[in-house]
Amino acid sequence: MSGDRFAKREREKAKQERSARKRERRDLRRAGDGEDTAETTPPRSQDEVLAELAALHDEHESGRLSFDDFEVAKADLLAQLQV
Repeated sequence: MSGDRFAKREREKAKQERSARKRERRDLRRAGDGEDTAETTPPRSQDEVLAELAALHDEHESGRLSFDDFEVAKADLLAQLQV
C-alpha cells in the first residue's frame, strides 16, 4: 500500500513539474511575441482555428493527449480567435 501512495505522489510531482515548465515556456513565448511576429505570421481564418481546436479536443478525448498538453494548446488556439 505504501508503494502505491509513493508512486502516486511521484506521478503528481512529475505532473506539477511538467505543468510549471510548460507555463514558463508559454510565458516566455508570450513575452517574446511582439508586433514583429504578428506582422510576419499571416492571420489564420477562424474556421481553421476552430477546426484545429476540434481536432485537439478529439485527441484529448481519445487519450492521445494529456490534459496539461491539451490546456496549453487550447490556450494558444483560443488566443488566435478574433472575438
